Order: sequence, then structure tokens, then C-alpha cells
Amino acid sequence: MSALPTVSREWHLVRRPSGWPVPEDFALREAPVAAPAEGRILVRNLYFSVDPYMRGRMNDVKSYTPPFQLDKPMDGGAVGEVIASDADGFAVGDHVVHGLGWREIADVPAKHAIKVDASLAPLSAYLGVLGMTGLTAYAGLFDVASFKEGDTVFVSGAAGAVGNQVGQMARLKGAARVIGSAGSDEKVKYLVEELGFDAAFNYKNGPVGKQLREAAPDGIDVYFDNVGGDHLEAAITSFNVGGRATICGMIAQYNATEPTPGPRNMALIIGKRLRLQGMLVNDHAALQPQFVSEVADWIGSGELKYNETVVGGVENGVEAFLGLLRGENTGKMLVSLSK
Repeated sequence: MSALPTVSREWHLVRRPSGWPVPEDFALREAPVAAPAEGRILVRNLYFSVDPYMRGRMNDVKSYTPPFQLDKPMDGGAVGEVIASDADGFAVGDHVVHGLGWREIADVPAKHAIKVDASLAPLSAYLGVLGMTGLTAYAGLFDVASFKEGDTVFVSGAAGAVGNQVGQMARLKGAARVIGSAGSDEKVKYLVEELGFDAAFNYKNGPVGKQLREAAPDGIDVYFDNVGGDHLEAAITSFNVGGRATICGMIAQYNATEPTPGPRNMALIIGKRLRLQGMLVNDHAALQPQFVSEVADWIGSGELKYNETVVGGVENGVEAFLGLLRGENTGKMLVSLSK
């Protein structure tokens, strides 16, 4: 067996951002690596995920997930190869998904690692389309929003990791019409020509409400919200009676330094009998077997496509995260640590 590495590089949060994060809020530091203790495994990370929710964890506020600690390694989804094990059921060479990303080598409690089969899908897929991202789309559309065949669906942030999956899943399950918003003309073209959206628009090209009305003249039944702000206001106006919204993210206000105004048309919720429901993917773990079975079939048949934006090198982890916040990714944003 080859010698274990003695040092790992890892990203620390060294200052809580005010508004948009900047590189100076982070530091890439070295940490010693030792053999794993009983019940633990040592994992060489091959990919780690950067996600919008991580911006909220950089604030020292109470939330559904604890904030990052200053001068401590950040964490998040990762997939890698076991290089040492002192835990039953895990052997050197196994591939696992776990929660200690943002670093090259992770010392992981075995109970918090899940073995994955690299022969079924690329390892990166277990952080995206077959991982938390895909389950968020699946549960948010079918469970939270109670999607049914014939619905017209609007997805904001539709070229992102969750949004593009939502739109494709709705199409595969018989949506009457699927509409997406994105931040560039190139992404709009990708949604329509590659992923089969019926319509899409660049929210930077004009008022969201006007563009949504043009794309959905007969209204919408389901809104999957990744953005908040003017998108949520536009959806409320365009909703048909009995519309349902899954509130998954509000990236438009994550970096705001002042309180952001809510939609100005909330009174419409009453007459239209709308249902707006927030979601956290961890509440839907029971759907995991059904989700993996159905989505793996769609991937295998080529009916569901997925895209990844991969940035190479642990040293570029923060830049990948900042690029995500700027909307530079198409599909899942990942950092590759493969040699």
C-alpha cells in the first residue's frame, strides 16, 4: 500500500462577508493528515460541491444548518476514494459520498459516508443529478408542489443545477408547458434547444413579469423558485387559481446588505388560493430509493440530460463558489481534485 499523504489543503472562512463575498474572506491552509481512528475512514476527495446555501452559512445567524466557524475548515458535499480505513464495511479503493468537502483529504466518520458505484454513473453525478441536487428537484416538484400531468410549470434559475432538472422532470411527466428564466441568452438557448423547455427568457432583457406573461399567456400552475424577488412577484401575478410554489432558494437576496422588499402583490394569494411552501431536501430522504430508480432510468435512456461546470484544483474552490453566485455555471458547479 502506498504511503498516506501527510498534509492536506483545506479552505477556511476567515472573515464573515458583508454583502458579496470576496477572496479575502477565505484562506487556503495546510493541515496535517493522520491515519484514521476506529470507526473512521480517510478519503481522498475527487470532487466537492459548491452550492448557493453555503452563502447563508457564512453569516453568524441561526438557521436550519449551522454557520461555518471562523478559522475552521468549511464543509459540504464531496465524493472521493477511500485511502485508509478503520471501519467495518469500508475498504481501500471504495468510492464514497460524504459531507466534508472544501479539502483534499477528509477524515470521515464511517457512519456519515455512503458507498457509491462508480460503474453506474460518473462519480461527479452523485453530487448532482443523482445526489442532493437531483433529489431537491424531484421532491420539490412532485412532493412539495404536487405536480400533476397537464400543469404549466415555471422555473427560475432554470439553467442551474436544480432548475434544469426540475424542468426536464416536469416535461417527462407530462407538463402542458415548461418555462424557464436564466441570466444569459446562451443559457436560454440551452434550455430550449438542448433540454426541451417550451420557452425561456433572459431576465436581464426586461421586466420578469412581462416576459413571463408572454411566455405563459394562459398562466402557470406550478412555480419552482430558486431566485425570489421579482421572479416570485411575477409568478404570483401569473398563477392560475390553485397554483403551487416550491420555495427552494432566493439567490437574488443572499448578498443583500439591507432587508429586501417582499413581493408587492401578496394579496393575490388569497383570491387565487395559492400555496407557497418552503422546502429543505433533508425532509424528503424517504423518497431517495424511488428517486434514484426513476432518475437513473431517465439518465440511462438519455431522456434526462445533465450538465456540470467543473473547476479544477482545490486552490480554485473559492473562485468556483463566487462564479456560482455570479451565475457563471450551467448545471451543477463542482471543484475537481483529480490528479
